[in-house]
Amino acid sequence: MQTIASVTEKLSVVVGVDDLPTALHSVDIAADEAVRLSVPLVIVHAWPGWHRGTRYRAVAADRKDGRHLLDLAVQRAEHAHPGLPVRAELTDDSGAKALLERSGQASLLVIGHRDTAGRRLGWGPTATYLAHHSSCPLLVHQGPATSRGPVVLAASGRHTATMELAYDFAARTTSPLVAVHVWTAGHPGQARDSGRGAAERRLADVLAVGGARWPDVEVERLLINENDIAYTVQRAMRRSRLLVAGVGHKGWTIEVARRSTFADVGTRQACAVLLVPPGWPSGLLAQAASANTARC
Repeated sequence: MQTIASVTEKLSVVVGVDDLPTALHSVDIAADEAVRLSVPLVIVHAWPGWHRGTRYRAVAADRKDGRHLLDLAVQRAEHAHPGLPVRAELTDDSGAKALLERSGQASLLVIGHRDTAGRRLGWGPTATYLAHHSSCPLLVHQGPATSRGPVVLAASGRHTATMELAYDFAARTTSPLVAVHVWTAGHPGQARDSGRGAAERRLADVLAVGGARWPDVEVERLLINENDIAYTVQRAMRRSRLLVAGVGHKGWTIEVARRSTFADVGTRQACAVLLVPPGWPSGLLAQAASANTARC
């Protein structure tokens, strides 16, 4: 029989680093999560970096520079968290391919945001690809954002790992949680409020489960029509500290979040986005917490 500890020990936190100034901040976030889950941290750098010919040319012109970047990242993580197992990997694969492969044995994948060709139109190709294909939850770090805003949950109306991750982050940061649920109007001739009423009941039921486990989290429920999704996500990413959403089989959540990153030129950078792939098991946080308690 597989024990809780053996399950969590297999699931490292993986972070990709490049030449961006925000890369080491991504390492800080990943190291904090690795400590919380009591799992190793893996820092990955793809040499020679991002594609040549774009506005952003990789600093790592040779493998020595790439190794130096990794050494700095490892030292930073070990200084912040003495005793944390940290491993660095320099790969010849593209960043997307290398990180995708490692997501299969990870509890979390962290990557910094790089806007497309410097035009501030959304995520770069690596983040976009991983958002659609990562095997584990993906945290897209997008630079400085408010540390006092709420955690926004795109609620599906079911008890899922997405809901657990949102509640857990809100509890750890003593942040309020805004649960946003989309409702669809009924068929012609059907009462307009019938679809909304059913959505309200589904959302109340699923939030009752989270509220029982995280009773100190302040929760606000927000029901929106599907026509208001893009506007709501844009506002959430400007005013929140984290947006948590399930990827879904159609991937519309990814596209809305990606396009909303810099929808309003001149505003501050958007909050981080945590995307949870379909089928990611709920209960992993409880397993990690139990493992931590057993080791104390």
